[in-house]
Amino acid sequence: MTASPRSKHPGPQPRVLFVCAHNAGRSALAAALARHHAGDRIEVDSAGTTPDAGPSASTIATLAELGIDDSAHRPTAVTAARVAAADVVVAMKPGLDLPRVAGVRYETWTLPDPAGWDTDGIRPLRDAIDQRVRALLTELHPDVAPA
Repeated sequence: MTASPRSKHPGPQPRVLFVCAHNAGRSALAAALARHHAGDRIEVDSAGTTPDAGPSASTIATLAELGIDDSAHRPTAVTAARVAAADVVVAMKPGLDLPRVAGVRYETWTLPDPAGWDTDGIRPLRDAIDQRVRALLTELHPDVAPA
């Protein structure tokens, strides 16, 4: 396989890694939304700098409202290998200590930490992340429709 013009990796799909502190809220939301919108056109991963033991129940509930079942999500740690496998790494907050890998594009989205928030509190954050995710996906792959 040859690399797509937008990807440094063999194969047609660009790869995106969403990272937050605990991989239970922001990055989990972004990854689930990206998978939902992009299907098999973009490879999606998520991780945390200090992963929680499990996902946020409120995060899972807000995704379920959109028909997205992410109940199997388990927070995982960011590693240099995960970063190197990505074309784009999106830090879901400033100041995360991420491995730096040449050739990887880094973005930072300044978003609040939803730890302890209920479903009503997370819903507007989910929607804001969804808009950013859709814009990124559209940039990375022309067949992904914008928001």
